[in-house]
Amino acid sequence: MVLTNKNLTAGKVVAFHNGRGSQEGIFAELKSHNALGYVPTRTWRGNQVYLLSVVLAHNLSRELQMITRASSRTTQEKRPALWDFEQLNTLRRRVIQRAGRLIRPQGRLTLSMSANQAAQNELLHYLDEIEKAA
Repeated sequence: MVLTNKNLTAGKVVAFHNGRGSQEGIFAELKSHNALGYVPTRTWRGNQVYLLSVVLAHNLSRELQMITRASSRTTQEKRPALWDFEQLNTLRRRVIQRAGRLIRPQGRLTLSMSANQAAQNELLHYLDEIEKAA
């Protein structure tokens, strides 16, 4: 049974209710890729700071993805997110854990990477999206 004060048909109320389960995927990502299931200290304040840091990192990654991309879908009955978000672990592997070096030839900061063209194209794709948003 679903009890609500929404003025909708029964089918639309059930669709709305079923769509609320998408938040479980966010909790799973926070626990597995952001170490939210970890209790780092024995103090309440330390754990609060850790929790807020994890959620802030998650929200920042989502915000950056929303800034650099157009929404991928329109509003639907189940109310999924308008963007197809990549998980933080995927972004970490593709961008941060990439072999490369920042160098300064002729005083200009440059990212030097291996000659692997596929890896270079993928990273340049992210940089192009950031420049479009700016």
